Amino acid sequence: MGRKQQIYDILKGKFLVDEDAFKNWMFILFLTFLALIMISSSHSVDRKVQKIAKLNRQKKELRSEFVATRSDLMKLKMESSVVKQLENKGLIVSAEPPIKIKITSRRK
Repeated sequence: MGRKQQIYDILKGKFLVDEDAFKNWMFILFLTFLALIMISSSHSVDRKVQKIAKLNRQKKELRSEFVATRSDLMKLKMESSVVKQLENKGLIVSAEPPIKIKITSRRK
């Protein structure tokens, strides 16, 4: 049997109907099963990559929100902002600096 005849037999599907067809069918089913597993795995990886990208975008958004909030907090904590808010409530800054009081206890 020549090489040309072997290729022709494969194209006709003769290997699926001869005596050893069961082995060939089992091998084809095995390859089909492996292909399905590979496709499923590929889809799973794609879903995970998309989820990672989404989480990275959320992380960047939350990070920028954190930086903006921290900046606002720093502005609110500045002495000039605190003084301005207290003036609205009727409190003013003392002209004299505070005096530190030291208490020493004597034990007998």
